[in-house]
Amino acid sequence: MSEELGEVDFQRFWRRLQLLGLNAYESRSYLVLLGHPKFKALELAARAHVPRQKIYEVLDSLVEKGFAQVVQEKTKLFSAVEPSLAIPGYLSRKRQVLEQELTDNGRAGGALIDDLKSLYAEGQGGRGTLDFLRIVTEPAQTGAEYRRMLMEVKREYLEFSRPPYAVDPLDEKLVKQAGQGGVVCRLLLESASLDTAHRQRLVEYVESGVQVRIAESLPMKLAVFDGEYGMLALLDPVITRPTWTAVVFRHEGMGEAMKALFEERWRRGTDL
Repeated sequence: MSEELGEVDFQRFWRRLQLLGLNAYESRSYLVLLGHPKFKALELAARAHVPRQKIYEVLDSLVEKGFAQVVQEKTKLFSAVEPSLAIPGYLSRKRQVLEQELTDNGRAGGALIDDLKSLYAEGQGGRGTLDFLRIVTEPAQTGAEYRRMLMEVKREYLEFSRPPYAVDPLDEKLVKQAGQGGVVCRLLLESASLDTAHRQRLVEYVESGVQVRIAESLPMKLAVFDGEYGMLALLDPVITRPTWTAVVFRHEGMGEAMKALFEERWRRGTDL
């Protein structure tokens, strides 16, 4: 253990380094290195309570992660890299790796969607009479459904918008793109949910062709596309934190009914 650190501080820093991404042996070794100018590998193993057979693997990893460096003299020695250099560098490399993984996963996921869609369609062939209704409770899936429908819409897009959002329509570029592409877009928003930033973005929406009105309250979240398909979301009444359960529908009758509800509330709304 570092002579400069008391037991409480050592344990606290040791746990925080592990939260950062170092393992237990790496965290102990780095803390010991910080308190000394340089160490031989086996000397460090004894001080940091790392098994001798593991110390070279631990030091190689610390060097790779940017927390230690090699000082080559008559024998190989190791010293700590200053924390203000080691930690930002490590986090930057970690961020790049994660971003690359997400990019690769996104490409693989997109290709997999195309490959599995036909399989899914075949497998759902015998689901019965409620194929036109589907319940979605996971916010990310709700957001994906919303974006897919926005990409498919041809003529008209109507929405009741109120928080909490799986996708905030005022942050969704596809809404503006639809309006600019000739789709009739109408948004009815709850007045209480609008802050200054939202109101500023609404001006951009109006300029792109989106019609916007404000209502004092809305009974649900609702999006209707081309009067034939869409989703509605109801607030769960038994959970303390606001949570929505969405129903995705593809049914002309339901689409007509939801559009009629929208039109009635739209007439009662006020222009922005």
